[in-house]
Parts: sequence; structure tokens; C-alpha cells
Amino acid sequence: MSTLKEQLRSDLTAAMKSKDELVKATLRMTLTAIGNAEVAGDAARELDDAEVLAIIRKEAKKRAESAEAFAGAGRDELAAQERAEGEVLARYLPAQLSDEELAGIARAAVEQAAAELGERPGPRQMGQVMKHASAAAAGRADGKRLAAAVKGLLTA
Repeated sequence: MSTLKEQLRSDLTAAMKSKDELVKATLRMTLTAIGNAEVAGDAARELDDAEVLAIIRKEAKKRAESAEAFAGAGRDELAAQERAEGEVLARYLPAQLSDEELAGIARAAVEQAAAELGERPGPRQMGQVMKHASAAAAGRADGKRLAAAVKGLLTA
């Protein structure tokens, strides 16, 4: 069993003992999503930490999108609930990159793509540059932020 999944389970137990309903509900939903991913496909299998982290990242993204939708619809109490659940999940995610670090990764990706192409990439080569940038960011930055940084360099 992955150590991250074990951590989620032990934190769920602690939340149950302390009667923390927010953490309990959030971790239960996340562990259910992990369980569903483990039994999806032809054969059941145990997920490793990277796969569990990807599921946690996906669940956190869902919470952020839901909070935005609820806030846009004037449902502030539901938006606050979604944000709180997102904060619980954020405890298990790696720290997000700062804007300066993100800009550095984008510059390095543009340089790497330029070396491969033999010329400075333009907006049409954004996919190639994003491939390098995404690999370097390794889940420590939101895709929208990363794409904006790369796009800013390619259109400049």
C-alpha cells in the first residue's frame, strides 16, 4: 500500500476520533476516488504514491471549480464549503511553484524546444514547449498558470 494512502487513512481515523466532519467527509470522498481508480480497468491493483497524488490533485481541482461555480451562482455557503475541502486536500499536495519559479521553468522549456527545433519556437509550437514545461513542473503548478507563462514568452 502506498504511504500516501496510509497517511490519508490514518488522518481519516484521527478526524473521526476528533469529530472533525469536514476532514472526515473530504478524506472519505478522496479515499473512495482512490478505491474506484484501483478497481477500474481489467484487474484490481494497488496504486503507487504518484497515482494517489494525481487523484488528490484531481479532487482538489474539482473543489476549486465547484467553488468558483457556486460563487458565480451566488451560493456563497456552498462555495465556502468547497474551498474548505480544497484546503484539506492541499495539505497532501506538494507546495505550488512561485511566479518566479514558474517563469524560470517556462524560459527553460522554451530554450529546450528551441534547441530541438533549431529556431526560436512561436505560438504554433506551444504544445512542444508545454510538454517540456509540464515535465519540469511535475504537478507543482496549475496547468493554466503554466500555459499562461509559456504563452507570454512565445508571443513576446
